[in-house]
Amino acid sequence: MDQQLAVFIAVAEKKNFSRAAEELHMTQPAVSQYIQAFEREVGTRLLERTNKYVKLNKAGEVVYDHAKEIIGLYTKMQRLVDDLTNKTSGPLAIGASYTFGEYILPHVIANMLEDHPLVTPTISIGNTRDIAELVSKHQMDVGIVEGDFQHDKLVIEPFAEDNMFIVAAPDHRLAKMKKIIPQDLEEERWIVREVGSGTRKAADNMFESLKISPEHLMEFGSIQLIKESVEAGLGISLLSQWAINKELSAGTLKKVQVDALPFTRKFSIVTSSPYRTKALDTFLEFVRKVSSGGG
Repeated sequence: MDQQLAVFIAVAEKKNFSRAAEELHMTQPAVSQYIQAFEREVGTRLLERTNKYVKLNKAGEVVYDHAKEIIGLYTKMQRLVDDLTNKTSGPLAIGASYTFGEYILPHVIANMLEDHPLVTPTISIGNTRDIAELVSKHQMDVGIVEGDFQHDKLVIEPFAEDNMFIVAAPDHRLAKMKKIIPQDLEEERWIVREVGSGTRKAADNMFESLKISPEHLMEFGSIQLIKESVEAGLGISLLSQWAINKELSAGTLKKVQVDALPFTRKFSIVTSSPYRTKALDTFLEFVRKVSSGGG
């Protein structure tokens, strides 16, 4: 069954029998036989086939989603059994939201691999909502997310505070003001992340706490793009101290002095199972050493 699932997943993702066969180091007829046998076992067709492509039908989409979860659980089971007799080693699938993933996680991984070089991490960066969903479906071993996050199927462990500041270009009018009131902020163009991002949630919470409703919002899907845009004078933004340390040191960004700031939020670890590999437990030890504020 596990081989049938692996073949089915490969065909679904490659949308082509030949490319799936090449990835699996199998012949195309063998792949076709596996798919036919799997469809007979499930009791319905899962793929729509034409001369140009292969794609999932509605039943196939349901099976694909669950097949990914089953394979993820099976792989985790094998690693847990291996852990009983072996050293800390093996694959570790890590998901992280943008701030932690781009500015903190590389240092955590580097420190871990110094002591545990047999661990082989893979990292995916996405917004908080997407990372949590992948962890809940067992497609990632662990996620690091931002803000006051809640999820019925996940174990959530806040482990560090993140200080956030409003930033502007050095020649922006707000960067030069010593006394700023909420009305000053409301009139500005704000550059924010998309809905579902922890950084966007923090900005929305700050607007609510300051009782302002900025009319000019621009949504960008990357913190780096937001920083570049703020430096260029396009607007202002609320960003993590971790994300702006280099720019503050270089003088390309300035903190806007507002009495209510810094705005704080939490970083949280999210996992989906009480059973953890040695690699995951080791990684979490290094994650928990992260201090608040970024310096």
